[in-house]
Amino acid sequence: MTTPDSLHALLQTLRTPAVRDLAWVLLSPPLLGETTKTQRHPLQASRWLQQPQLLTNWLAKQDKDASVLHAWLAEKPVRRLGMHYERLWQFALHAAPDIEIVAANLPIRQNGQTLGELDLLLRDAEGEHHLELAVKFYLGTGGSDAAHWLGPGSHDRLDLKLSHLAQHQLPLSSRRETRGALNELQLAETRAAFWLGGYLFYPWPDGCSSPRGATPAHCRGRWLRQSDWNQFGAERPGACWQPLPRLAWLAPALIDGGERWPEETFQQWLAALPTQNRAQLLVRLEPDSKGDWREAERIFLVSDQWPS
Repeated sequence: MTTPDSLHALLQTLRTPAVRDLAWVLLSPPLLGETTKTQRHPLQASRWLQQPQLLTNWLAKQDKDASVLHAWLAEKPVRRLGMHYERLWQFALHAAPDIEIVAANLPIRQNGQTLGELDLLLRDAEGEHHLELAVKFYLGTGGSDAAHWLGPGSHDRLDLKLSHLAQHQLPLSSRRETRGALNELQLAETRAAFWLGGYLFYPWPDGCSSPRGATPAHCRGRWLRQSDWNQFGAERPGACWQPLPRLAWLAPALIDGGERWPEETFQQWLAALPTQNRAQLLVRLEPDSKGDWREAERIFLVSDQWPS
């Protein structure tokens, strides 16, 4: 794994949004470092992780000409961020010099009923693997218990995700009903593991404990309610804020001067927000030496009723 500083340095050199997302997907730290079930980086056995310059060079090549990546993403357009995350992983793993994707998004069926889907079946120097991939954004509501970390829509919870992985997703590859599909792919015994990326958001102004097992260097932000915005904003006079569309939530934002919202536009957007609006991801932008605007901070702005 790369360090947060080296990922930050790499992102300073990449400009294409899809390639920046790709770099973040491959090199950002997982949410959790201590887990009861096996967590495995998809590139663990690859030279790309053992010799990071090889991966850096490949990413630079994609940034110079992103046409193949753009064609890959356009082949199966997605609306869900989780699927976008998976498609980026698939693109990279197909290109990795020492990894074979045997199957992706493989449905497992019995008597016409779908039991589930295997995200990735891989073959590398360490054997054959079933990997489940996920990217999550959790907001802390008061403690280290995973049940206190909720998705921005408040329906998803970290404990529920970990339970679903442990009880349904990871065991699926070892079920009797799956054996036929694995035999057709000439897979003997796959080892199941997962990789969970994303961000953890801490409540403003007082914060809270990280969830148990969180990676110390995890990606992070803060969250606050709409009624707290004036007080929060007063602490950052003159700051440039802008909302991000969902499919742009992965890598830290890079926005050129022509796409940056003027303060008036942001204030109009803020005034028009319904009081029970869904959570909005906002980034604070700062100018760099080249005239671009880079993300310096990210927050979730939630309704005053959240998480009801």
